Amino acid sequence: MRLAARRPGAASRPHSRGRSQILYWGRAAVVVVLVLVIDRLTKQAVESSIHPGEERSFLPGVQLVHTHNNGVAFGLLGGSHVYLTVALAVAVVLALVFFAWRLDRRPARSPTWLPIGMILGGALGNMIDRLRLGAVTDFIKLPLGWPPFNLADASITIGVVVLALLASRAEQHGERQGGEPR
Repeated sequence: MRLAARRPGAASRPHSRGRSQILYWGRAAVVVVLVLVIDRLTKQAVESSIHPGEERSFLPGVQLVHTHNNGVAFGLLGGSHVYLTVALAVAVVLALVFFAWRLDRRPARSPTWLPIGMILGGALGNMIDRLRLGAVTDFIKLPLGWPPFNLADASITIGVVVLALLASRAEQHGERQGGEPR
């Protein structure tokens, strides 16, 4: 029986793609866990050392406070935490589905695993607070009347900005090569 000659790497492509997707989601999962751990540790430190409503100087212009936010970012849409928690859970699931779908059309080596992990980690960190307390613990207060926020909020915000920059870069790269944007 004669074996047909194969191109180098031809048989390993599906395996390689699957492995790179596992690495992609593994990296995103590591970021999610890091964000969750840091978020929980900082919120626990604030909850155990600062009384609600109390303010402490941290850095010039930055105060540490202990507040609870039952709305979304900056206290908007306050009200029933059950409906808000369900809506946020649906948004997280839809984001996961969207990015899993996009991975089928983009190389898994894309650096979007970092902002995806940051967004999901921050969303899950705040969701844990909502389920545990009915509100989110915020503790960083900047000057000029900026509403208090937490590290999960910062992670979500930075993740969204980085994801937008990566999407813009990918679109520009696709246009420069004369192809359709990815």
